[in-house]
Amino acid sequence: MIDTHCHLEMKAFKNDLDKVLQRAQECGVNKLITIGSTMQSSVEAVELAKKHPFIYATVGIHPHDSKDCTPDTYERLLALSKTEKVVAIGETGLDYHYDNSPRDVQMKEFVKHIELAKQSGLPIIVHSREADDDTIRALAQFNNISAVLHCFSGSRKMAKELLNMGFYLSFSGVITYKNTDELREIVKYVPDDRILIETDAPYLSPIPFRGKRNEPSYIVHTARALSKLRSITCSDIERITAANAMRIFNIGDEQEEGKIVYKIRNSLYLNITNRCTNKCTFCIRFKKNYVKGHFLKLKKEPTDKEIIEAINTPADYDEVVFCGYGEPTIRLDTIKTIAKWVKEHGGTVRLNTNGQGNLINKKNILPELKGIIDRVSISLDAQDADTYDKVCMPDFKHAYYGVIEFITEAKKYIPSVTVTVVDVEGVDVNKCVKIAKDLDVKFRLRTLDNVG
Repeated sequence: MIDTHCHLEMKAFKNDLDKVLQRAQECGVNKLITIGSTMQSSVEAVELAKKHPFIYATVGIHPHDSKDCTPDTYERLLALSKTEKVVAIGETGLDYHYDNSPRDVQMKEFVKHIELAKQSGLPIIVHSREADDDTIRALAQFNNISAVLHCFSGSRKMAKELLNMGFYLSFSGVITYKNTDELREIVKYVPDDRILIETDAPYLSPIPFRGKRNEPSYIVHTARALSKLRSITCSDIERITAANAMRIFNIGDEQEEGKIVYKIRNSLYLNITNRCTNKCTFCIRFKKNYVKGHFLKLKKEPTDKEIIEAINTPADYDEVVFCGYGEPTIRLDTIKTIAKWVKEHGGTVRLNTNGQGNLINKKNILPELKGIIDRVSISLDAQDADTYDKVCMPDFKHAYYGVIEFITEAKKYIPSVTVTVVDVEGVDVNKCVKIAKDLDVKFRLRTLDNVG
């Protein structure tokens, strides 16, 4: 786990920093980013990063102290930014709650920080309190910048605009407080690849430590709250947020090998191919290489032996799912071999498919799946053939009718059949629900960009 925002250089940690760091590592926090908020704290943050292998630093001036900035400030910050293990510019931004610096001065210095971030090629850490519109206005002036809205507490509208700009939202112990229902709703819909976690220690201790000094080890309580809100496990949150932090701050080892198997909640997913016969407009493959923090871009397709070795003990999971980053039925023989082995070893098997298996294999494959596939999820994704062709862009002509036929046949051989639809523009969900009802199969609506 990575605490992406804490202030280890502050006076609150002077007497027991070593113990604080030890507790953090014992709780699984293996990287921390200590945040500069004044010139002095920026220097001290850099020194801490030099001293401890697992600490990184940022350099910047908090909006409270914007009034103290001089032309020399940015020359010194630029020099510091070139130091090894400095991973971002900031904390900077706008704070209209306290107004410790005049608002026009805050804006001027915020823009200078953004310019510095662009010049240095580093992301920017943004503090925004009761300044939603001006924060967006400042950031929108620049192209090709990376930004983290730390301890996000803005509106749903602000969150959507920032996410559309490609920025990251970071959440703290505030999400555990009683009167933050709106913020918790925002937490639920932030895409997996745009969410970060932080403590802001020594501030904003989560429940049950509210009112006491915060420290990085307490991040586990925020992680638990996030996992509950997003209906995944704490391990999922740790992996997702760590992958995001490593990506935006360029820390840690970049993954190069796509995972053959990957766990989400207590399901094990099998990534047996990246090939597909659709080019869906919403497909995650064309946007990113990660699903729930797992890197899935394969250099080569795994052998049956490699898949079995990676699964290990099928009975340990609620289900083993053929899913991955492509259409599994392209590798029909592998599905049959692996599914049979999973069943023999006490596992339950689900197949996620675009429903074109019969078209791909030029035969009815469903009798061959009887007894080895327990559940199948079939992507319907449209209410008619024209919409399907526009949204899914299949390789086959008349693919939609092949999908409908596949659903109809699936009921004869597989105990549980569900059709799924992604809520993209142009798809009439109500009509899709009726199709599922007419076909006498289950229906599930999938949220755009929320994969896994």
